[in-house]
Amino acid sequence: MGQHYCMKYGSTRNVAVSFVDALDTGELLTGTPTVTATGLTITNKAVSTGALTINNEPAAAGQAVQFSVSGGTAGTGYTITITVSTDSTPAQTFVEEVELTVD
Repeated sequence: MGQHYCMKYGSTRNVAVSFVDALDTGELLTGTPTVTATGLTITNKAVSTGALTINNEPAAAGQAVQFSVSGGTAGTGYTITITVSTDSTPAQTFVEEVELTVD
């Protein structure tokens, strides 16, 4: 598990997860990613369409997954699972888990 996020109870948090290190040269993420977590509401799931900086590292368009998360119980940690495909031939599928703590 790589990245960790925190949010206050009652908030909605935008999250961006980089796949730069997993992608081959010239390869990009494609399609609509699947993002799941029990006990959280996850919306606006998409592959990035512009350049981002995630944890002080650059991610070009098509190299990250973005989504919004809300809900949860204060004092609880959650595992969010992201599944996304690439445009390579044959396509690759990546599964990444990130942690979210609701304060």
